[in-house]
Amino acid sequence: MSTLVSYDPFRQFRSLQSEINRIFERDMDSFHGQMAAWPMRVDILEDENKIVIKADVPGMEQKDINVNVDNGQLTISGERKFEDEANKESYHRMERAYGRFNRSFSLPNTTDTSKISASYKNGVLEVTLPKLEEAKPRSIQVQVN
Repeated sequence: MSTLVSYDPFRQFRSLQSEINRIFERDMDSFHGQMAAWPMRVDILEDENKIVIKADVPGMEQKDINVNVDNGQLTISGERKFEDEANKESYHRMERAYGRFNRSFSLPNTTDTSKISASYKNGVLEVTLPKLEEAKPRSIQVQVN
């Protein structure tokens, strides 16, 4: 008995798009001359008062992380430096990525850009994007005559 399988003409296109996205999330590692992953991973959550972006930037110092807001874009950037240059040849394996990173996010027009704050603790950068008062949900009382 044969099995009926539905044909999806766009399956290969989605696979190609996924592969292209994966390639562009990587950086060239100058030490080994090969591709090294350094995409900054984030979680984004939203409630009625704010949007919070939590970004993994392990092994970094606060002074090496930049958070900028310009023209409706939030940009998180920085550089993780390799600190053991003198012993570089002694390493058997180097899997952690070093170098510059940069990630940008379009801000919704409901964001109060004057009140954006950022904190850094235990390798996690947390950027809080408060919403404008007029963008927050509100309840309207119905009057009975």
